[in-house]
Amino acid sequence: MNQDWEDLHTILALVRHGSLVKAGAALGVNYTTVARRIVQAEERYGVKLFDRLPQGYAPREVAHKAARQAEQMEHAEAGFRLHLGGRDASLQGELTITAPQLLIVAHLHRVIAEFTALHPQVLVRVLASNELVNLNLREADLAIRISDSPGDTLIGRRLAYQNSAAFATPDLAQKIAANPEMQIDWIGFGNWGGAPKDVTSVFPNSRLRLRMDDMSAIVAATQAGMGVARMPFFLGRHSGLVQLPLLPVGIYPEIWMVAHKELWSSAKVAAFRRQLVPYFKNCAGSFLEGNKECRDVSERTGRER
Repeated sequence: MNQDWEDLHTILALVRHGSLVKAGAALGVNYTTVARRIVQAEERYGVKLFDRLPQGYAPREVAHKAARQAEQMEHAEAGFRLHLGGRDASLQGELTITAPQLLIVAHLHRVIAEFTALHPQVLVRVLASNELVNLNLREADLAIRISDSPGDTLIGRRLAYQNSAAFATPDLAQKIAANPEMQIDWIGFGNWGGAPKDVTSVFPNSRLRLRMDDMSAIVAATQAGMGVARMPFFLGRHSGLVQLPLLPVGIYPEIWMVAHKELWSSAKVAAFRRQLVPYFKNCAGSFLEGNKECRDVSERTGRER
């Protein structure tokens, strides 16, 4: 039975991810192990599962059928683990949290530090990523997401509203203020076709100078004085940048905490929520327009419900 599940799990990973390398990463093994397991599974079942093509492994219909069977087993196993996790009343063991890296750096590290100090028997595992891990499969116990749609099948709570604006280094901001006619370079995402339209109508000398596909890289380029970038207030402030009156203040996706309904009231998740909610209440202003910072930790009161 264990061998059959390993076979099906490997087939599912290769069908799902499309390459030996990605399947290996998902399984926590190297790509040669995935290739060997596929060969062994084909020999064991007496059927060819994948066509070996120059562009990679192409699943045959029998591989798709095996993958669907593996998905059913995966969901059944995950459901059982979620049920057990929801009944866990102990404040010890592992708690897995996922959140965007930049939010962890700017804010969440403080909450994690407080939680670990209060609960030394809990091992906190943090997945620092913008990827939406599957909470239904318990890839994490609790997720903090920046999203307008954090997950319809999950239970959650909004932590903060957000605004965004144009930010630059203090030096560049002073130069633009002194000479509004100067050429203004913009740093944008990979899908930007040019400088923001609501800027070029007022500042015609604006141009898109740099396109990047990652917010961390955009922040670094802005800190280097390479141009102006649009970003959420919490990130611009944390990065030592200043707001420019080039763009109207925008609405940015909200910050949510979400979990599977089976885990929402479990001891470790509930304990972490009790740290998380008061923190965001006291820091709400730092995510919005206006120069507002978090209140001192000693001022924080109240409990999450």
